[in-house]
Amino acid sequence: MSNRTFTMIKPDAMKSGHAGAILDRIIKEGYRIVALKMTRLSETKAGEFYAVHKERPFYGELVEFMSSGPVIAAILEKENAVNSFRTLIGATDPAKADEGTIRKQFAASVGENAVHGSDSDENALIEGDFFFSSLERI
Repeated sequence: MSNRTFTMIKPDAMKSGHAGAILDRIIKEGYRIVALKMTRLSETKAGEFYAVHKERPFYGELVEFMSSGPVIAAILEKENAVNSFRTLIGATDPAKADEGTIRKQFAASVGENAVHGSDSDENALIEGDFFFSSLERI
């Protein structure tokens, strides 16, 4: 069980002005931000990041969406980080997300669901390494 996870505030939440509120919520839930940056993924980089979904029917739309605007990438630290963060963000479909979750509050749809959260300790490490060098982490 890792104490770190990776998250990304997606282009829809950035465009609608929710990034600050989402970061505030993450901090208030007891996560320590150990790396943070705003960036914009090219279609190539978005494709690399989501390569695990390459055979899925939504892959093209996902890559297009994730490269459509800026994102905020972050590595977060807290006990049982991956599982507790998945609970905090809620279900991928905001209509099915529990009350009080980030996606229930800020997501518009399954495709535009405001935030990414790693689904395993292994992926948290891979995803964090995709965005951050060792010099960019505390």
